Amino acid sequence: MNSTDTAPLIGSQYEAGDIAWTLASTALVWLMIPGIGYFYSGMARSKNALSLIMLSCCSIAVVTFQWFLFGYSLAFSKSANSFIGNFDNAFLRGVLDAPSVGSSRIPDVVFMLYQGMFACLTPALAIGAAAERGRILPTLVFIFLWTTFVYDFIACWTWNPAGWSFVMGGLDFAGGTPVHISSGGAALAYALVLGRRSGDHRDFRPHSMSNVVIGTCFIWFGWFGFNGGSALSANLRAAMACVVTNLAASVGGITWVLLDYRHERKLSVLGFCSGAVSGLVAITPGSGFVSPASSVAIGFLGALSCNMAVRLKHHLKYDDAFDVFAVHGVGGIVGNLLTGVFAQSWVAALDGVTVIAGGWLDGHWIQVAHQLADSAAGLGWSFTVTYLILFIMNKIPGLNLRAKAINEHRGLDLAELGEEAYGYVNEKVEGVEHSMEIGQAGGSGASHSSDSINEVKIGSVSTLGRHPSETPQSH
Repeated sequence: MNSTDTAPLIGSQYEAGDIAWTLASTALVWLMIPGIGYFYSGMARSKNALSLIMLSCCSIAVVTFQWFLFGYSLAFSKSANSFIGNFDNAFLRGVLDAPSVGSSRIPDVVFMLYQGMFACLTPALAIGAAAERGRILPTLVFIFLWTTFVYDFIACWTWNPAGWSFVMGGLDFAGGTPVHISSGGAALAYALVLGRRSGDHRDFRPHSMSNVVIGTCFIWFGWFGFNGGSALSANLRAAMACVVTNLAASVGGITWVLLDYRHERKLSVLGFCSGAVSGLVAITPGSGFVSPASSVAIGFLGALSCNMAVRLKHHLKYDDAFDVFAVHGVGGIVGNLLTGVFAQSWVAALDGVTVIAGGWLDGHWIQVAHQLADSAAGLGWSFTVTYLILFIMNKIPGLNLRAKAINEHRGLDLAELGEEAYGYVNEKVEGVEHSMEIGQAGGSGASHSSDSINEVKIGSVSTLGRHPSETPQSH
């Protein structure tokens, strides 16, 4: 060999722009996970706010380790069967510069990292159903087991070219079944196993709408990487996925606000956030297959269906704390079915390589049946296996799922973390209470102290959601 010859650079066959877009999308999806934590923490009572943010972040850590051990191999090994992969790529062996199973345009290691964020995000969604009463350590064990026995299976049959749903012709661009339907089914099982929260249900109100809005913004922002990044290339199909994602979220938010306005005559901030997330969920499976006009219909129908599911929950009397099943489960099913209606071959072909028969708009009538089969299988597998995992865990000493009644009343932040989301505010309130006691003991200043403590409590997180002029009603 001539001394001037050089070996080709590893990975030089790939377009740098495709790798850069996928890596950027990975970071966007990562940002969604603490966004879920903030969204959930705002909807909870203040005494449980920190534990929900903690659990979302821990989901990243636990699943990242599981993904390294064998999770990626189970979901995306190139010699998988129609149901699950194997351990060929355990410990990320052989995962580097070969063309990925998802797309020949990016290498294995990039695809592995990107898909790992989906795996981290999904259990973070599901555990919202157990909020305010589920113990933290068993929840972390559950996340590891659930990712292994539920998520990896569904991801394999949906996205691995050997998977039965993929071979059948099911269309799921970014996770309608592996992410949303699976997390919704798991949330329903978790809520049923744990039972209802103790206390007056009228007290279960969001303590911080600011956290809910911040979480929604993180989630919406990250969803551009969630859906747009699923093109696995910087191309027109990725751009179209971003367009329809933003449209569906916008229409969903407006739709939910108007639906709630009919009942409350208020323009609800929580309603807008819930509607936006519902639109994002519904557009996910079809985001690489539908046109902008179709995304408007999907955003509207997704928000309408999820809103109705939330109202139905109150009649069925199960305590899914943050409506995970109603929004992600129902929204994912509706999105999957509407993908079968609105998918069009010209949208999928924007990446220059994908060929599909389309949905009903293209005269491919069987597509809805394919979508229904995939949705039913995903929901059934997730609910059944999740219920079994939780049932078995609950029988193992030390892994009982529900917190003790005294800890539930105290709040999981202090009971299990020993820290509070709003420690300074609580210290101020306690300080004023102590001053009031001293004033009452001395027979002077009691009235002033009483006014002071009311002032502090009205400004603290403990009374958010109630107008200062309102007083609790006795029944």
